Amino acid sequence: MYHITTIIPALNEEKTIKNIIETIKQVDLIEDIIVVSDGSQDKTAFIAKESNVEVLEFSINRGKGSAVRSGFEKSKGNIILFLDADLVGLTSKHVTDLILPIVFEDYEMSIGIFTKGRFKTDLAQKITPFLSGQRAIKRELIDKIPNIDISKYGLEIAITKFVQRNNIRVKEIPMKNLTHLMKEEKMGILNGLKERFKMYLDISKFIIKD
Repeated sequence: MYHITTIIPALNEEKTIKNIIETIKQVDLIEDIIVVSDGSQDKTAFIAKESNVEVLEFSINRGKGSAVRSGFEKSKGNIILFLDADLVGLTSKHVTDLILPIVFEDYEMSIGIFTKGRFKTDLAQKITPFLSGQRAIKRELIDKIPNIDISKYGLEIAITKFVQRNNIRVKEIPMKNLTHLMKEEKMGILNGLKERFKMYLDISKFIIKD
């Protein structure tokens, strides 16, 4: 039997978090949902609590890797579904499509790739599909991934490198009409660019790291 937990790391995502939670709840295969509010200063945690899901709150921002690790340690699932908190256009089909290859096919991880959503986000994922935050993965694999709790924005790189080095079977899932809010849209041009630079810096560290 499979127990599937969804973990959603979130930083100031009050505009999108409710719709994401409501969409996930439509999927009967999902047993529980954990939202990790990673130093949010808005109503992200409050909205998630109102939606009757488990919420972990950090008073300061620790980074995506630490948020994911904290959610994982609280989780009970033997399959873990990771979803970003800023998704726009998420449907129950997207969620189900990520899960089914793990449950019914011989895959250990699935990864969602935006398609036919918005040009900017589609292009980014076409060029760097390994940076997608939409994944389903077997629990035992997560425990084996080194440095996941300190990887910050390099989280997806850390997972990808582990998968490649260990010949893990991965299925890419097209996620039609799905996109997300870009940092510049959420934070303004200047702050968004600063945060994007931090993201690229974290990613580059894990790309060059052995």
